Amino acid sequence: MSETHQEVTQEPALDRDCTTLSRHVLQQLQSFAPDAQDLSSLMNRIALAGKLISRHLSRAGLMEGVLGFTGGVNVQGESVKKMDLYANQVFISVFKQSGLVCRLASEEMEKPYYIPENCPIGRYTLLYDPIDGSSNVDINLNVGSIFSIRQQEGIDEDGSAKDLLQSGRKQLAAGYILYGPSTMLVYSIGRGVHAFTLDPSLGEFILFSENIKVPEHGPIYSVNEGNFWQWSESIRSYIRYVHRHEGYTARYSGALVGDFHRILFQGGVFMYPGTEKKPEGKLRLLYETAPLAFLMEQAGGRASTGTQEIMDVIPDRLHARTPFIVGSKEDVALVKSFIQEGERQEKDQK
Repeated sequence: MSETHQEVTQEPALDRDCTTLSRHVLQQLQSFAPDAQDLSSLMNRIALAGKLISRHLSRAGLMEGVLGFTGGVNVQGESVKKMDLYANQVFISVFKQSGLVCRLASEEMEKPYYIPENCPIGRYTLLYDPIDGSSNVDINLNVGSIFSIRQQEGIDEDGSAKDLLQSGRKQLAAGYILYGPSTMLVYSIGRGVHAFTLDPSLGEFILFSENIKVPEHGPIYSVNEGNFWQWSESIRSYIRYVHRHEGYTARYSGALVGDFHRILFQGGVFMYPGTEKKPEGKLRLLYETAPLAFLMEQAGGRASTGTQEIMDVIPDRLHARTPFIVGSKEDVALVKSFIQEGERQEKDQK
């Protein structure tokens, strides 16, 4: 009598493949209470905006009205790319339907955009940079979107949004969407940093990496060295230091989200310091540096202006700017040591 041997195949583990963004948020909060449902819904809306922008970017060059400038300027006095305008409108359209967000504040708009039909119920504000690094769009390089969620405080009767002029510690959630070879969404609700990849076949962001930790030290320094002679002597001294020592590698793409993403996963430091003429720097606190600082602190890194932690900076206006030094703890501390030494020397000379 012959025995029949059946090949036993191990059932594949599907749990990882089924961990969508909305499910992950609820798991993080360990709750299905209304507040948890709200955050999950808000993240779903951000994900939808990311999908729409990703699809539009993938057709750049095939459709009219995607590449190039609009001919207008934004509140910052910068030329507006067509993709900037499109992405900003996407976020507005998506959150008009949310019922949760009362205001949207964007780098591209002078004042917040109010959604009256949401305001009786919606107590949240979305702050965002719709397309960061938009100059890269026309040459098919990485770009991204940055977002932050805050609770609305008060009723904001005069439309001044003064309750937003608080430190980054008031953020409920923050993250970014990176549009590259794949589209990735990275977020935190104050319980670690987690990354998701958009699966086009499913139309879902699927968990890619959980509880990301930035290395204590990394080999990369990321900064636009074309501004070398516009920086303070302390920043120039740091650059001379890394030039003289082995183990450092320069990486800079001109798109904040892409450069930050590299530092988050590989370690090192990203810098956008102020200049002698503009010591406040270029990057906006509410829309760029505070959300990314929130992520970096959650990943075990640091974010500083050079003299103050980014998360503790209180803006005096919606479009306030800050210098930005962010990354691995040891690398940020090293940059700060050069700044402190520069300040000490200045005091000694007086």
